[in-house]
Amino acid sequence: MIRRTALISLCSALTTTWLTVHVAAAPAKALPSLTFTTVDGKTIESADLKGKVVLLDFWASWCIPCRKSFPEIDRLSKDFASKGATVIAVNVDEQRKNADAFLLQYPHSMTVAFDSKGVSAKAFDLQGMPSSLIIDRDGRVRFTHMGYTDKTIAQFRTEIAQLLTEAQ
Repeated sequence: MIRRTALISLCSALTTTWLTVHVAAAPAKALPSLTFTTVDGKTIESADLKGKVVLLDFWASWCIPCRKSFPEIDRLSKDFASKGATVIAVNVDEQRKNADAFLLQYPHSMTVAFDSKGVSAKAFDLQGMPSSLIIDRDGRVRFTHMGYTDKTIAQFRTEIAQLLTEAQ
């Protein structure tokens, strides 16, 4: 409960200043060993992502900016699917019912996974919602983002396109 209260407080602070976005070209850091469970019960191991350009987007049902970013990221997922990029939207709600209610409001086709214990959020030391990581084909985190503005999706597109053009 303390973790959720802290995240809610942080999200509230981000909401009041959500036009300020933290973007960093991260020093290439290896993707930690993680397991995600998708909406349909399948598991995704972080090792399975090697060889792909991946956008990991962390969101929560209580995050106000996530309501705007989620549909945009789903559109981005559709646009890049045929080009070799994968998008995984990772929900960090402690109660699955809250995520399920959100998903009913925001139809999507991208892969959605759950992390109710915050294992992946902790592994990446996420400081707020939404937060996103863009991972190269070698399984290294190359770009990190916290927050969301109208310019975020364009930044994602540029970074994903850059990683897709890098030699395999």
